[in-house]
Amino acid sequence: MVETTLLINTGIGILGFFFLVWLSGFKIIPNDKVAIVEKWWSSKGSLKEQIIALNGEAGYQPDVLRGGIHFKTPLLYKIHTVPLVTIPQGKIAYVFSRDGKPLEPTQTLGKIVPQCNNFQDVRAFIQNGGQRGPQRGIIREGTYSFNLAQFIIITENKTYYLPMGNSSEQKTILEMAQKIAIRNGFDPIVIQGESDLVGIVTVHDGPSLGKDNIICPTVGDDPSDENYHNNFQDPERFLKAGGYRGRQYQVLADGSYFINRLFATVEYISKTIIPVGYVGVVVSYMGAKGEDSSGEDYKHGELVQKGYRGVWGEALMPGKYAFNTYAGSIIQVPTTNVILKWISNQNGNHKYDENLKEVSLISKDAFEPSLPLSVVFHIDYKKAPMVIQRFGDIKMLVDQTLDPMVSAYFKNIGQTKTLIELIQQRNEIQNQSSVEMKAKFSHYNLELEEVLIGTPTSSKNDSNIEQILTQLRSRQIAKEQLETYATQQTAAEKEKELKEAQAIAKQQTSLTESDINIRIQENQGKAELMKSRQDAEKIQRLSEAEAYKVKQQAEAEAFRLKQQAEASAYQTKQQAEAEAFRLKQTGEAESFKIKTVGEADADREARVGISKAIAAKEQVNAFGGAQFKIVQEIMNNFADAIKTSKIDIVPKTLITTGSKDGENNIHNVFENLVMMLLSEKLTSQDSGNAQLSEEAEKIKQEILSYVKPSDIKNTK
Repeated sequence: MVETTLLINTGIGILGFFFLVWLSGFKIIPNDKVAIVEKWWSSKGSLKEQIIALNGEAGYQPDVLRGGIHFKTPLLYKIHTVPLVTIPQGKIAYVFSRDGKPLEPTQTLGKIVPQCNNFQDVRAFIQNGGQRGPQRGIIREGTYSFNLAQFIIITENKTYYLPMGNSSEQKTILEMAQKIAIRNGFDPIVIQGESDLVGIVTVHDGPSLGKDNIICPTVGDDPSDENYHNNFQDPERFLKAGGYRGRQYQVLADGSYFINRLFATVEYISKTIIPVGYVGVVVSYMGAKGEDSSGEDYKHGELVQKGYRGVWGEALMPGKYAFNTYAGSIIQVPTTNVILKWISNQNGNHKYDENLKEVSLISKDAFEPSLPLSVVFHIDYKKAPMVIQRFGDIKMLVDQTLDPMVSAYFKNIGQTKTLIELIQQRNEIQNQSSVEMKAKFSHYNLELEEVLIGTPTSSKNDSNIEQILTQLRSRQIAKEQLETYATQQTAAEKEKELKEAQAIAKQQTSLTESDINIRIQENQGKAELMKSRQDAEKIQRLSEAEAYKVKQQAEAEAFRLKQQAEASAYQTKQQAEAEAFRLKQTGEAESFKIKTVGEADADREARVGISKAIAAKEQVNAFGGAQFKIVQEIMNNFADAIKTSKIDIVPKTLITTGSKDGENNIHNVFENLVMMLLSEKLTSQDSGNAQLSEEAEKIKQEILSYVKPSDIKNTK
C-alpha cells in the first residue's frame, strides 16, 4: 500500500513537473532556425486588418526568436520554427509582403523601406510605410532571419513562407515564382563585350508615359546626381528622378546588373555597327522638337541637333554604337563610290540597282536599240542627312529619281543620233553625258563621278540592228585588210633588208679575216721592200768600192743603163698594172675578198717590181752593163719555160750522119740555137763576149740536164 502510494505520488510529481515546464513555455531554438511567435489572446484585443500585431494584440508578433532557450507559455503563445533563408552567391531573391499599406493604383511593387534591414525588421518595415505585395527591393547573397509570417521569400530553388491555409495566396506566390523564372530573374543581367549586345530596359512600375511619346526619356544616369539609379538597380531613385513606366531610351552596356525582374525586364539587341565606307543617319523617334539646321534653301524637311526628334543633322561615323533601335533608326549611307548598272541580271555591290535594266531608245533612223550603261556616284558624308531627309533611303532614291532621270536623258540623246552615230560616237556621248549630268546629280546632293556607256543591242526578234552592225564589220574588215597588206609589204621589205644584213653579218668574219690578211700582206710587202732596200744599199755600198775603180767608164755607161733600167721598170710596172686590172675584174665577179687581195697583190707586185728594178739597176752597175742582164733574164725565162712546159726541145729520135756520138751534135745544135738567139738581141762588144759565152755555156748545160739519154738514137 505504501509502495503504491509512493509510486502514485512520484508519477504525479513527474507529471506536475512536465506540466510546469510546459506551462512555463520552455523552448529550445536551433541556431540555424528562427521562431515566429503567434499570440493566442491579449487584453488589447485582436487584430482587425493587420496580420502582424505591432502593439501586443493577439496574432503574429513582429519579432522572431533566434537560436537559444526561450520561455513562452503555450497558454498565451504558439511558436512556429522556420529555417534561416540563405541566398547563394550571385543569385537574387524576391520578397512578397503580407502586411503593410496597400499599393497605390499606379504602383506594381511595394516601395523600398531602407530602415528595415533588408526586410528583417518587420516592425520598422510597417512603421516606415512598408507596403504589402511584391516588393521593389531584392535580396542579394547571404543568410537572413526573416519573419516568414510577414514576408514570403522566393528563391530559385525554394519559396520560404509560413503557411496560413490560404490557397489563393499560394497560387499567387506560385505564379509570381514562375514569372520570375521565365524572366531569368534569379540571375543578374550579364552583358559580355564579345557578344556585341546591348540591353533594352522596360520598366513595369511608376507613372505612365504621355501619349505623345513612345520611349521614356533618360533620367538619373549621372553619377553625380543624388537620384542616380545606377542602371535601374535602384528603383526608388529611378522613380524619384522622374522615371516613367515603359521602354526606356537608356540602354545597358557591357557589365553585370542586379535588377529586380518584376520591376524591369531586359531585351537584348545587337549593337549598331557602322562599317568603314558608310555613315549612319539617325532618325530619332523621341525627344523635343528641335531647331531646323538645314538652311533656307532646303525645302524637303528639317534637320535637328542630336537628342531631338527628327533627322539628326550630324551623321554617325564608322564604329560601334549602343543605340536603342526602339527610339530611332540608323540608315546606313555609303560614302564610297556607288555603281548603278542599267544592265539586266547585273548588280553593283550595294544592290541598289536590282530593279534597273537597259534603257530603251528610239534612234533618229527609227531603230529601237537597248542601251546598257553604268553610273558611278558618291554621297558626301556631310550631306548624307539631307539625302535621307529628302528620299528616305538610297534604294528609293535610285528607283524613284535616278532611274527615270537617267533613262529620260539618254532617250533624248538617242532621238538625235542615228544607230551608227550611237555606236561610233559612244565616247563623245559618254563624255558629254558625264559633264551634263553632274549638275543634275548635284541638285540631289549627289556627286557624279563617271558615266559609262555600253554598246547598243537589239531584242532577240529584231535583226535589223545586227545587219547594220554586220555591214559595219565587213567595211572595217576591208579597211583592216588594206592596212594589213600594206603592212605586210613593208614587213617583206624590212625582212629583205634584215636578211641582207644577216648575210653581211654572217660573212663579217670572212671580211674581217680578209682585211687582216690584206694588212698582213701589206706589212709583209713593206718588210720585203725594206729588206730589198737594205740589200740594195748593201750591194750599192759594195758596188761603190768597185765602181770607184771604173768610175770613168761607169759614169759614161751609167746614163745609158739608167735609161734602160727606167724603161725596164716602166715595162714591169705596166705589166703589174695590167695584172692588177685583170685580178680586179676577176675579184669583182667572184667576191669582195678576192678583189681586196688582188689589189694588195698588185700593190705588193708593184712594190716588189720597184725593188727588183732598183736591185737590177745595182746589179747592172756592179756587173758591167745592161746587155748582160737582159741576156741573163732571157735565158733564165727560156730555161724555166722548158722546165715547166715539158715540151721536147729536140725530137725523140734524132738522126745524125757523121758521128757515132749524138751528144756532140746535140750540143752543136743547142749552141747554134743559143748563139742565134743571142746574136739577134745583143751587140758584138768585146767586153761582153766572154761573159756571154760563159752564160751561154751555163744555159746549155741546164738545158741538157732535161734531155733524157733514152731520147737520143745514133743512126748512121
